[in-house]
Amino acid sequence: MSLYKIQVFFVWVLSVVAFLIITTMPINLQTQLICSLVVFTLMAILKLLKKNGSLRIISLTFGLSIIARYVFWRTTETIPSPNQIENFIPGLLLYIAEMYNVLTLLLSLFVVSRPLPSRPSCELPSHNRLPTVDVFVPSYNEPADILGNTLAAAKAMDYPAEKVTVWLLDDGGTLEKRNSSDILKANAARKRHEDLQKLCAELDVRYLTRERNEHAKAGNLNYGLEHSTGDLVAIFDADHAPAREFLTETVGHFSKDSKLFLVQTPHFFINPDPLERNLKTFSFMPSENEMFYGIIQRGLDKWNASFFCGSAAVLRREALEETGGFSGKTITEDCESALSLHAKGWNSVYIDKPLIAGLQPATFASFIGQRSRWAQGMIQLMRYNFPLFKSGLSLPQRLCYLSSMMFWFFPISRTIFLFAPFCYIFFDLKIFEASGGDFMAYTLAYMLVNLMMQNYLYGSFRWPWISELYEYSQTIHLLPAVLSAIINPSKPSFNVTAKDESITSNRLSEINRPFFVVFFAILLAVAFSIYKIYAEPYKADVTLVVGGWNIFNLILAGCALGVVSERGERQGARRISVSRSCEFLYGDSWHECSIDNVSIHGAALHIYEPDFPEIKRDAIGKIRFTKHDGENKASLSIKVRNVRQSGDRLILGSAFKPESPKDYSAIADLVFANSRQWTDFMRSRRKNPGIVSGTVWFLALSLRQTLRGFEYLIKGSISGSKEKNLAENEGRKA
Repeated sequence: MSLYKIQVFFVWVLSVVAFLIITTMPINLQTQLICSLVVFTLMAILKLLKKNGSLRIISLTFGLSIIARYVFWRTTETIPSPNQIENFIPGLLLYIAEMYNVLTLLLSLFVVSRPLPSRPSCELPSHNRLPTVDVFVPSYNEPADILGNTLAAAKAMDYPAEKVTVWLLDDGGTLEKRNSSDILKANAARKRHEDLQKLCAELDVRYLTRERNEHAKAGNLNYGLEHSTGDLVAIFDADHAPAREFLTETVGHFSKDSKLFLVQTPHFFINPDPLERNLKTFSFMPSENEMFYGIIQRGLDKWNASFFCGSAAVLRREALEETGGFSGKTITEDCESALSLHAKGWNSVYIDKPLIAGLQPATFASFIGQRSRWAQGMIQLMRYNFPLFKSGLSLPQRLCYLSSMMFWFFPISRTIFLFAPFCYIFFDLKIFEASGGDFMAYTLAYMLVNLMMQNYLYGSFRWPWISELYEYSQTIHLLPAVLSAIINPSKPSFNVTAKDESITSNRLSEINRPFFVVFFAILLAVAFSIYKIYAEPYKADVTLVVGGWNIFNLILAGCALGVVSERGERQGARRISVSRSCEFLYGDSWHECSIDNVSIHGAALHIYEPDFPEIKRDAIGKIRFTKHDGENKASLSIKVRNVRQSGDRLILGSAFKPESPKDYSAIADLVFANSRQWTDFMRSRRKNPGIVSGTVWFLALSLRQTLRGFEYLIKGSISGSKEKNLAENEGRKA
């Protein structure tokens, strides 16, 4: 061992010893409060400097000192005596939930403390050394229009045509489904099989299906591997359409590292998730997944632990064959496959640039179904391949995978935090041995430091309290799924997330009831805590603390009422802003115009001609434009849906009317060819409001959404009563 390494080792040992001494040093409450204020001030100053590197680590270390003192105090002074079993059991559960949160915080700090900067583009090798690529689009029940757009976009990627083969892997038209004993299902599968074969023939892509639906998506992908020969495999979900430059931005990395098995890119979505749509935050606040793809994956990439996310990725066939293809023991085959390959010594790369655009679940119920599968799959993976004991992984990789898996236990801790105040408010149990002063000096300091650290690390990607809202909104329905996977990890099965749903009118989600029940329970606890303050003034300090905790839960629960109040939305509303010149054929004349925004269903045309002939709704026309390659032209038939005048512009809302599968190529070019528009949109939302402004905004949001939730509840009850009376009247007439 070199002298330098010995010196570094002793510096770390001395640092740890000093840290432990500071953590366990006995001090009075006043000194603890002063120390906490000093740390808050130093962290705020370091954040204003906006420096990375060593200053970032110093700031996080200051925060960790407060967290460590809290953990020591919490462990040694606050847990109820085992002799008081009625206090000890719930008190221990609360302590375990808190330590789980501390552990996940520490793991996440390790992952993202110094994330890699965005990787530069990597040049492709010469033509004769270019690897061949098989593009897999696995499908189960997606409609032909979604598949047509994705396949057309994949076919249009910039890459030598003789080097790439696009495959539709259809698990909805398997022989097993076509021969189903259910005649309706069998006929639907046969029609799908025939229709998609025709679609693929028109788009010049390969169609492949198998005999039986075994091992879900992993089995489908492995069947594709058996029938293809490309050096690399690019994978896109059925609703994930790639930009033209997807392969030119990803394939070059494989020539630089012969042990590279994966290049993963972010998942960008053209529609809001149900929380964003119902809360109306999609246009100005970063999406939930941006924290993962914008920060966490870059942090994982630093430790060679960026993992396969099921789509928007390129993998090396040689590596997949070494592990027998895609792993299918769990229902998250993507992360499972990456874990196996990392353990075999293969490397991964993450490119922080959105190169695909997809669709998120539109309804809250579908969103919960998707997250239930993710949670159960990661818990299965943890049960079957506990990363700390997985041979072949480096220590950082073990910690990174553990961080990704541990996160999905949040429904358990969140449930405990939700109902713990009830123990004191309703049953007068003392599950946390502390006074109001102790809470201010230790617990409140810990919470504020935690909030500051999260804002320091994720501020532009995750606004204050949004993580708590997402976790609470999922907890009620994810808890049974998580417990089921813990108890019986072989039980969960793969469920396909619904694609391109639409909600025609405002309504409450079909899974809304538990949210209103919990809200009223918390509201009752608030009322009872107010009574306790006046009835038991000698315990007012503790009651105020617990009551404040309960009010925080009420704020989250109230905001979640807005989450389950589904706003009506048309599919055509999922539009992307663009700026494309085109021509519009109306009657016998072509007119110059521009396309202002576009979706997979239609576009908005801006016409600047003052003498443009009168046009009405449902008029039929055609648009013509130059494709992104700058050489070829494309045309599409459209139907005018609405007409309005805006200043000197005539704005036509139009719906595409594809006349043949080849028209999907034109739609794909308009919507998906240019990834720069996705990057610009994401960056436009990455603003850090700060803790104070963000908190005020969230409180206002919660108030509005609470009122909106009750508005939907009342309107739904009135509508339901009318429908019931109408049904009863019809029954009497019959």
